[in-house]
Amino acid sequence: MSMLCDFYELTMGNGYLQAGLKDRMTYFDVFFRDVPDKGGFALAAGLDQIIEYIEDLHFSEEDIAYLRGRNLFSEEFLDYLKNFKFTGDLYAVPEGTPIFPREPIVTVRAPAIQAQIIETFLLLAVNHQSLIATKANRIVRAARGRTVLEFGSRRAQGTDGAITGARAAYIAGCKGTACTISDQLYGVPAGGTMAHAWVQMFDSQYEAFKTYCQLYPTNATLLVDTYNTLKSGVPDAIRAFNEVLRPMGIQKCGIRLDSGDMAYLTREARKMLDDAGWPGCEISVSNALDEYLIQDLLLQGAQIDAFGVGERMITARSEPVFGGVYKLAAVEDNQGNIIPKIKVSENVSKITIPHFKKTYRIFDRATGKAEADYICLHDEELDETKPLELFDPSATWKRKTLTNFTARVLQVPVYLGGKLVYQQPKLKDIQTYCAQQVDTLWDEVKRFDYPHKYYIDLSQKLWDIKQELLNQRK
Repeated sequence: MSMLCDFYELTMGNGYLQAGLKDRMTYFDVFFRDVPDKGGFALAAGLDQIIEYIEDLHFSEEDIAYLRGRNLFSEEFLDYLKNFKFTGDLYAVPEGTPIFPREPIVTVRAPAIQAQIIETFLLLAVNHQSLIATKANRIVRAARGRTVLEFGSRRAQGTDGAITGARAAYIAGCKGTACTISDQLYGVPAGGTMAHAWVQMFDSQYEAFKTYCQLYPTNATLLVDTYNTLKSGVPDAIRAFNEVLRPMGIQKCGIRLDSGDMAYLTREARKMLDDAGWPGCEISVSNALDEYLIQDLLLQGAQIDAFGVGERMITARSEPVFGGVYKLAAVEDNQGNIIPKIKVSENVSKITIPHFKKTYRIFDRATGKAEADYICLHDEELDETKPLELFDPSATWKRKTLTNFTARVLQVPVYLGGKLVYQQPKLKDIQTYCAQQVDTLWDEVKRFDYPHKYYIDLSQKLWDIKQELLNQRK
């Protein structure tokens, strides 16, 4: 994937070399500006793919030949690429962590050419998987503890959208996926039963159901809406369960609906199943679901045990762009001193936060809930035994003093001196961690509509540096 970069990263790399800046140590931040769907928070994801990318980062002879053929790059630069490898530092927020606008998700400290060339892939990995994880978590929370499965492979934006999208959805709380290769590659549990074609293939719906129960008695979930859900679908399913599963002593089974009035049909189907002696038969539904439809179905008393969610999750259809950016925050001079850099814009939201930074998450010690995030200089330390005054960096008169708190640094070292130092957790452990961390947020922050604003505060030192740089640019 080394050539998966924007072309300007190569022209700038060549330029840095020609200008004598190839060894200039730089600091870049990956961050985003707005939470998708106007939500209260997003979820970090994509770090595992960044690690895979960096571990295999090199330019082949074919890559060099292609670049030489463009007649833009010096031979000195092409020779540099022949031995290219990442030798810098990388810090990142662990996958599954709730994240907020403008705070660093990934920070790269590396020589200028290296830091520039990895920009596109870092953004691609973080933007895509954080987007899908954020959307999936909204859907999982709407289901109120019921199973949510990712069903979107065939509607995804390309192969990687399907494969890593299923991974991101699993991190966010989905129980499994329809995408087989995501199970093979990442261990996202894959499953599935039948489509309408199975039912249509037989002379009768009952024959289709009976045959399926005979073939897969421990995984018998029958699609009951091919013809008429209540008049023939559910009755034929009950008949097949009675004739095949009951004599085998199997109680676990299910039906699925993919169309119709889900609230009404599932309520009626539940009555029919219970009356027939199948109270343990689970009802699952699919068909263009999202968090709002799921929420409405449950408010209407729908009897649903599991949701299969496809296109609106895997494409994050309601807001399909995460909007993460990669911006220079500092450089080092010849003596190793860190020189902060800032991007100024008439659009205030696009003004960057300068310097090499770290972010603390502040938790109320009594409730365990996250109160705010505190961005400071990389060498600032918080003393939990002393009061901490927080202020809104945009409205500095808004202040709050915390006393009974704990603080945790969000970013962890991933690469130091080009060496991987991060112990990559198992995917299931990331999912568990994600659920735990989302639970530290107040319900008001987790609202789908008009969530409470979670504050991102700057330390006084960092705020002063930013103001000084802004004053210099007047």
